[in-house]
Amino acid sequence: MSSSSRRPLYAANEMQRLIRPRSVAIIGASNTPGTFGYRTVQNCSFGFTGKVYPINPRHAEILGHACYADIDSLPEIPDSVVLSVPGDQVLGIIEKCAALGVGGAVIYSSGFLETGDTDKVAQQRRLADIARASGMRILGPNCIGIMNFVDRVGLSFQPGLNELPMITGPIGLAVQSGALGFILTQGMQRGLGFSYNIAPGNSCDVDICDLINFMVDDDTTRAIACVFEGVADGERFLQATQRALAAGKPVVAYKLGRNELSRRTAASHTGTLTGSNAAYDAAFERAGVVRVDDFEAVLETAAYFTRAGKPTAKGIGVMSASGGAAVMAADKADELGVSLPPLAPQTAAAMREKMPDFGSSANPCDITAASLHDPTMYGHCITAFANDPSFAAVVVPMFSVFAPSTVERAKYLCEVAAGLDKPICIVWLNEWLQGPGSEVYEHTQALTMFRSMKRCLATLKAWLGYHEQRQGLLTRKTSRVSDRASVQTARTLLARQKAGATLSEGASKALLASYGIPVTRDALAQAEDEAVSAARTIGYPVVLKAESDAIPHKTEAGVVHLALADEGAVRAAFRAIKAAVARLPGPPAIAGISVQEMVTGGIEIMAGINNDAQFGPVLVVGMGGVQVEVLCDTAVALAPVSPAEALAMLQSLKGYRLLSGYRGAKAVALDALADAIARLSELASEHRERLVEIDVNPLVARADRVVAVDALVVTAARKES
Repeated sequence: MSSSSRRPLYAANEMQRLIRPRSVAIIGASNTPGTFGYRTVQNCSFGFTGKVYPINPRHAEILGHACYADIDSLPEIPDSVVLSVPGDQVLGIIEKCAALGVGGAVIYSSGFLETGDTDKVAQQRRLADIARASGMRILGPNCIGIMNFVDRVGLSFQPGLNELPMITGPIGLAVQSGALGFILTQGMQRGLGFSYNIAPGNSCDVDICDLINFMVDDDTTRAIACVFEGVADGERFLQATQRALAAGKPVVAYKLGRNELSRRTAASHTGTLTGSNAAYDAAFERAGVVRVDDFEAVLETAAYFTRAGKPTAKGIGVMSASGGAAVMAADKADELGVSLPPLAPQTAAAMREKMPDFGSSANPCDITAASLHDPTMYGHCITAFANDPSFAAVVVPMFSVFAPSTVERAKYLCEVAAGLDKPICIVWLNEWLQGPGSEVYEHTQALTMFRSMKRCLATLKAWLGYHEQRQGLLTRKTSRVSDRASVQTARTLLARQKAGATLSEGASKALLASYGIPVTRDALAQAEDEAVSAARTIGYPVVLKAESDAIPHKTEAGVVHLALADEGAVRAAFRAIKAAVARLPGPPAIAGISVQEMVTGGIEIMAGINNDAQFGPVLVVGMGGVQVEVLCDTAVALAPVSPAEALAMLQSLKGYRLLSGYRGAKAVALDALADAIARLSELASEHRERLVEIDVNPLVARADRVVAVDALVVTAARKES
């Protein structure tokens, strides 16, 4: 974990001198073209009106700027300092800058935390300590720096920066990889404008969360695009992204490192299903972050959000001059769950005014190749679609490319789009990527061009979802479901358990019951006669299980016997379980044999918690039993959730139809099921310091009852003092 974790977010004014300096010093400036020191001076010279102070005792001047021997020789204390020096010089220079009152520092040098070397890691921690004590904000080490297009200053060694058209615009970039960040910035070459591109590198001080927070308060930035591998502190990430949500500035995120190859082996189904990627999905959902699955979608999505405004309907209209492209759009819309409503009567009538009889007056609509002979047909039909009350936006596939007609058509459609109050999306399907007309679509603010039908419709789905969920997320409140006494009861039960232990089923169920989650009736037997007596009291049929915290997966171990209908079956099962335990390696100690009621009928649900290192308890709900692993039909959310949110999770499952009554079957007690799930999430949230995993599988739901049949709890290991 980075040393920048477990602290409040930096406010924008705390980072002002670092990111928006009025004076900059470059320590290690150079007159040698191609060097980091030379490029930094060069990148500070594309319109910056502040002071630039190269520092190098061997030079009198660099690129027209007077050069100074050291930082003490400067005529003023600079707002920001860039260090283009070997790593072994960094600490001494940073200490000097902090003592002088410098506002911020950018450290290019590598060879710190990323090496894994104990001494190098300690040096990075020392940098963090200096930053905290002095208030001087530090970006890096091991970073490419800051590209500030608002003030036209590049505190960066990135080659080619000075060759960009320098379009200041509404997209802010916070990208961990400097190379990927600059790739995005080169979108300027096709008309996109940016406010900042900042790469935090090792994040000894300023990190992705702080950068998002800074851009929330920046007047130029209207959408924030993030490309990152992870964050050290999920709570700070949520705070920053929730501030962005409140400000109406969408955060578009491309999360690198989605695979789970390095995930630890988990003791439960829950641990298997809720790896870090699922936790990020849940966090993005909670904060309204727009997640994209392709790097190529980052700028298209961010640009669309800066132009589109708030949707006025829930459907999308597709108007094409190609029947094949119309079918393609319908396929992708169905795949993504995007609604393509039928045309309103007035829309269909308006379409018939211009379209040939053999055209398709539907949605998607095929206006046919006749549009090639009548350049006004596109404009007429797009306007008719934009006026349809069912459509929030209009998608127009563009496929034919030939000059000068397609250039003139592009200019005409941009004029049409500028006069409409709904977003127009051009999908450039031609493999001539820079074909005639493409540059017109790319450089306009009147519409948005996409280079993939799927990415276009995925963006529209995200846009509709963002605005549909935003108010609910901003006003979200979760009231307690369980009794206040539950907290102390659970605390007492956990105090009896070893740290870092897997609890027995009985202890696990007792913990669930403390929060009012229904569990099966059971009794612990030490002898056959006790088991038979317990079975009579509970009522046949019954289940027998070995009670042991050393056997987490009892079915595989052969220590579970189901549907025991009489005394003879109970005695035989008791002896069989004893024999099976004796054959296990060890053999493991058991507390006895649990006699439980046999719950028949109903639908099996799995509900569990995994305590994620960044985001805390993550709730997963899915179809239970072995189905959870075979079907992977699950919903994930950060804990705690309300009963209404738990119900929404259930409704998102493909198996929800089984719960709501399928082919005449009775619906299960959905309110009771949602209540049990909400209580589980509350238990995990309120005892997050003691719990690592909770696995309730199955949670049986019937029309008359919901009950936890099996459970497994793993406690947290004690933290080193």
